Amino acid sequence: MDWRIFFATFSAIFIAELADKTQLVGISMAAKSGKPLTVLLGSMAGYILVTAISVLIGAALSKYIRPEIIRYVGASLFVAIGVLMFLGKV
Repeated sequence: MDWRIFFATFSAIFIAELADKTQLVGISMAAKSGKPLTVLLGSMAGYILVTAISVLIGAALSKYIRPEIIRYVGASLFVAIGVLMFLGKV
């Protein structure tokens, strides 16, 4: 295992997810249900599935498209969606 890649990925995901709407959902679900362990396990399962799908798509795309192109397209879509949200179109 390449620990540098592991910790770089961990750090990027951890920082990106801080104060994200998914955390607010977890907080509200745990507070409402009174079952924090069940909410934790459900949240972990959801994250695992979404991450697995993302990694599989990335691995498949990397066979046909250079990683730089994937990064630029992803960044462009992120900016475009942000602009559309700012303009009230989304």
